[in-house]
Amino acid sequence: MTRSAAKILREYGPFPGGDHVHGVAFDGQHVWFASGDKLNAVDPESGGAVRSLDVAAHAGTAFDGRHLFQIAEDRIQKIDPKTGRVLATIPAPGGGGDSGLAWAEGTLWVGQHRGRKIHQVDPQTGAILRTIESSRMVTGVTWSDGELWHGTWEGDESELRQIDPRTGEVLERLEMPPGMGVTGLESDGGDRFFCGGGKSGTIRAVRRPRRASATGSSAKTSVKPTGK
Repeated sequence: MTRSAAKILREYGPFPGGDHVHGVAFDGQHVWFASGDKLNAVDPESGGAVRSLDVAAHAGTAFDGRHLFQIAEDRIQKIDPKTGRVLATIPAPGGGGDSGLAWAEGTLWVGQHRGRKIHQVDPQTGAILRTIESSRMVTGVTWSDGELWHGTWEGDESELRQIDPRTGEVLERLEMPPGMGVTGLESDGGDRFFCGGGKSGTIRAVRRPRRASATGSSAKTSVKPTGK
């Protein structure tokens, strides 16, 4: 296991009307963050907020290439990012104790905060396809170059952790500065993670470690549903 200090590249916010940052997603152009009763889009180059959607947004956020997915209490909403209209709803696996949300392999990956789990979920039905146990609370989930990462936050300690998607074994740890929490996690598909900062109202860009062995999405596609 590799352990190192997280390198903070930039901090965005706080944003008007967004005093909390929960889930975080990236659509290839904008960073979206959940702030309770809105989903907000931020330009990661200028750092400015560009638009918002009036929709319940209490925890994890994800983007599948066309739609946003948003945890709202005990459900996951599929949202049209152009209009903010909720197109479909499925039950969240944690029944209200859910946190991070990511899209990969045509499925949703849902963090269960205090349950210390990550569930792979059918986006049509909400059925749990497989479950990964974590040794820490899960506060954000993302896939990046075939690597599964999740955020943790317990007390004053937060980390970004790469884990083996089959066993849950921790492969790498990036330690955030003391008191700097993580409440959402997303990769930009390159060298950055975007981390929600909870009640600080900020989003932090963190340098993602790069390795010569990274091979795009090959590792992701090798992880198949194995049942709960």
